[in-house]
Order: sequence, then structure tokens, then C-alpha cells
Amino acid sequence: MRVAQVLYNGRLAGVLSKSEGSYRFVYDKNYLSVSGSRPISLTLPLQDAPYQSNVLFPVFVNMLSEGDNKAMQSRLLKIDEKDYFGLLLATAGNDNIGPLTIKEINEPTGN
Repeated sequence: MRVAQVLYNGRLAGVLSKSEGSYRFVYDKNYLSVSGSRPISLTLPLQDAPYQSNVLFPVFVNMLSEGDNKAMQSRLLKIDEKDYFGLLLATAGNDNIGPLTIKEINEPTGN
């Protein structure tokens, strides 16, 4: 399983994860409790229940490069062009257009 924090203007909005080809996004309870919190997308309105999908949610796909830029990033980062989640984690942590930032959570292994 791969897991990432989704930050809205630098504030933790929720957690995005991928496990066995299924994607899940859940808003952070603190984010939901603060007056004035905004949804990260019109297609993901604020709610307690997690969102589930077999494809990466469009709000995150739209953060990715396209065409030649995507091909170049994939080559340089050695990530398959079809691995949208991997590309998102590798490229959406800094210098994004818009309020969202994606930061991978590297949890320690239980060795």
C-alpha cells in the first residue's frame, strides 16, 4: 500500500492511498471540523465517509503533466507512464499550480 498526505494551501486536508489497484481518499477529521475548510475538488465534497475508486480521482490526474513532459518525467524518474499514482507522488510535492500538494507518507516497516 502507498499512502500520501493531501495538503490544501499547506494544511492537511486528507489522506490518499492506493492498495491493490483501488484508490481511497478520506478527509482529515480536523480539517472537516474547522470552519471555512474547502473541498479539494467539486467532485469530492466534504464528508466523513471515505471515497473509493478503481481509477485515480480526476482532481489528482489533472495535477500530472501530459504528452512530451510526462514522457520526459517518466524517463528521468524511471516510473512507468501508466503509473499515475507513482508519478503523482514523485511530482506533486512542490511547485504546483493550485492549492494542492501531495506528500508521500513513508511508514516504517515492522522489521
